[in-house]
Formats: sequence, structure tokens, C-alpha cells
Amino acid sequence: MKYTYNELARMIDHSLLHPTMTDRELEEGCELAARYGVASVCIKPYYVKRAVQLLAGTGVLVGAVVGFPHGSSTTEAKRYETWLACQDGAAEIDMVINIGKALTGDWDYVANDIRAVCEEAHRHGAKVKVIFENDHLANGGGGMDADALKKMLCQISEHAGADWVKTSTGYGFVKQPDGSYGYKGATEHDLALMRASVSAKVQVKAAGGVRDLDGLMKVRDRGATRCGATATAAMLDEYRRREAAEKSGAAAPSATGAIGQGGY
Repeated sequence: MKYTYNELARMIDHSLLHPTMTDRELEEGCELAARYGVASVCIKPYYVKRAVQLLAGTGVLVGAVVGFPHGSSTTEAKRYETWLACQDGAAEIDMVINIGKALTGDWDYVANDIRAVCEEAHRHGAKVKVIFENDHLANGGGGMDADALKKMLCQISEHAGADWVKTSTGYGFVKQPDGSYGYKGATEHDLALMRASVSAKVQVKAAGGVRDLDGLMKVRDRGATRCGATATAAMLDEYRRREAAEKSGAAAPSATGAIGQGGY
């Protein structure tokens, strides 16, 4: 196999964010994360304290979302959300930028918004992933084309103290001309662009559209160290199947591993 089981499992932030998820489903999600040995759960803020209890001693971190999913909360509200999550034991914070401010080129606002969350999180020993929601940046903004805008946001995030830059929330659906909603999430192009736009001290996280093992490996190939996913069990079970087939000398089937075909 190209990567070890642990290398891939420790990339995964098991996503437990769907609005309909019940407490029982959140508990089951934490149990699954522990069983598969992933990096973290990314969970609803109100459940952070319980998730920390459930995952104590497992090596799986608990992450909380802030300003999720649209990023439109005030900076002070985001800072307070961060404080609350850290008080409850969150080790990582996934915050959404103010997308409208980014699209209008209000760089000072965007930077101060990110900095407030980073400073609060770092005060408590937590790390921060800054979410751009790239689907909403596809037409560019702030006088820049899409790629230049994403590069600018990477640089702002690094200067503001971000530990990761992240592609998407998994819920940034864009209305199409026919009235339907579409979503790409992480793409190989964006992952490569974001990796090239920050220094080595800032990591990259993919989210949205990575649903199989080959997709997960492509994310790692592009330099990302974390990947938000709900298909955790399917991806890691497939790894075990291929690993067993490889050891037995049998040919293991391989999927195309498309990235960027939908939210997670």
C-alpha cells in the first residue's frame, strides 16, 4: 500500500456536524472514531464536553466548529464560541471566515476576525483551522480572480496565526441556474494552490467530497494533512481489504477516487 493505515487514519477528522444528528448518533460517531483510531472528531459545539468524556484515553482529539457554517457571526461571538469550546475541552477549532467581507476585499476585517479566534484558542492550547468555503469564491472577489483570492486568504490566515487553512465546511451549497444546489468541496486544484500559498508551518485540510480511499490518498498526495469525512468507516475498511489482498497476492480493486463531487 502507498501509505500505512495509521498515516491515513490520523488524517481524518470524523465529521459529526449534520443538523439532524441526535445525541445517540453523536455518541456512536465518537465510538466509531475511537475504534478506527482517527485524528479527531469535528463535532457540534454543544456536544464537545460529552465527546471529551467519551474519547478520554483514546488518542482521538475533539474539535468544535465556530461561526459555522456561514461565517457571519460577529468577531466577538466567534471569540466567545471559541472560549466556550476550549472550556469544554476542545483541542481544535474549525472557524469559518466572514465570506462576504472576503468577497468585498475588507482584508483588515477578515484578518482581525481570524486573529481573534486564533489568539483565544492558542491561549487555551487549542489549534485553529480556518475555513474559506471555496465554492463561494469561484468567481473571485475583492478585485481578484478566484485563485488570487484564495492565495490572499491563505496569507492572511497565516499572518493571523492559523494552524491550518481549510477548503470548505461541507455545507456551502451554491444555487445553480435551474434552482438546484451544487457543491464541489475540496478539489485537487485548490489543495495544491493552498499548500503552495502558505509556509511549512501552516497545514492544509480538505473537506467536502472526499468519500473513498483513493480520494483520501489523493488529498494526502496534494500535501493536505487532515481531511474532514463522514465516510470514515468505508474508507478505512477498504484499506484493510486492500491490505489483506496485497498480503495474499490477490489483486485489489481500485476506484477512481474523485475529489470535489459533493459535501461530506
